[in-house]
Amino acid sequence: QVQLVESGGGLVQAGGSLRLSCTASGRTFSTYAMGWFRQAPGKERDFVAAISWSGTRTVYADSVKGRFTISGDNAKNTVFLQMNSLKPEDTAVYYCATLNTAWVPNGSWGQGTQVTVSS
Repeated sequence: QVQLVESGGGLVQAGGSLRLSCTASGRTFSTYAMGWFRQAPGKERDFVAAISWSGTRTVYADSVKGRFTISGDNAKNTVFLQMNSLKPEDTAVYYCATLNTAWVPNGSWGQGTQVTVSS
């Protein structure tokens, strides 16, 4: 099992930036990739971005391409999500998760961090 802890959420005005962090501990050697997901009130949890543990491959949802950047620091078992040009529709609870070789969540989730973008 892998334990995940997110941080970095907060309140920001539209057009602003935030940087989220997700630190993993436990059986991290079994992790193929890491992903960020978000869930707005009354909506399903949606994919945002993912990165292979090696850092060689990244994937983004169309809604965040060109605005968000996912990166990782293997030495610190930490994945980051740099969010720029934030919009009110980016408001959600953001979760990180471990992914399997099919880039699908495989059971480990963080507790979530709230991101609120005001207009």
